[in-house]
Formats: sequence, structure tokens, C-alpha cells
Amino acid sequence: WTELIVYRDISLHNFSTRLWEQLVRFHVMWLTHWLFLWVGAMPHLCNLAVALCSHYDSIPVSTSLLRDTCGMTSTDLTRHLARKTNKQMLVSYNLQNTDSNLTLLVKHRIKEEMEAYPEKF
Repeated sequence: WTELIVYRDISLHNFSTRLWEQLVRFHVMWLTHWLFLWVGAMPHLCNLAVALCSHYDSIPVSTSLLRDTCGMTSTDLTRHLARKTNKQMLVSYNLQNTDSNLTLLVKHRIKEEMEAYPEKF
């Protein structure tokens, strides 16, 4: 399932996949200079992290704005995506299972979507 909605300065892109017998949904919102990514199975916001690219360092600066049981996953994913897209990122990772193998599958699914639809990232 893939959907794209475009407003004046905002574009939305939604996709989903089944990982470990769980339906995982992805919501991408492109705001003029920011990219927001929400990942989860249930509609809630348990954490939020931000990452900013810098001219002084190749590793983006990142921090957690909201933190819950998902731990550092949002911050790590935010930093990874900011470096990959060279954009300012907000990420909310809302899967209660923080197993590193599941996180790798989530990253891989995001990578596939970025390669298939680069204009949406």
C-alpha cells in the first residue's frame, strides 16, 4: 500500500509492510526543509528525535525530544536518515519490540522505499 498526497508546501507519503507477523506502517511528511518519518503499528507517538546536518561534521547532530520504551532507536534512525538524505529529520519510532534485527528490517524497508521513490524523501 502506497499513497501520496501533496499540499502546497507539504507532501505526504504512506507505505506499510509486514515484519515478523506485524503490520508496520510508515508515514513520511516532507515539510519545506524538514523530513518527518513516523514508524509504528498503532497510531500513537511514544517518542520523537531530531537530527540536523552540519557543515562542520559528517555525522549529524541528533537528540531525543520525547523518549519512551523504544529507547535510542529513534535517535539512531534519525541520525542515519539525516546522513543519507542530507536533510533535517524528525523521526518517531513507535514499535515496542526494540530487537536490533527488527530495527534492521525497518531500516531496510525504508531504504527500499527511498530507492523506489527518491522524490518523496
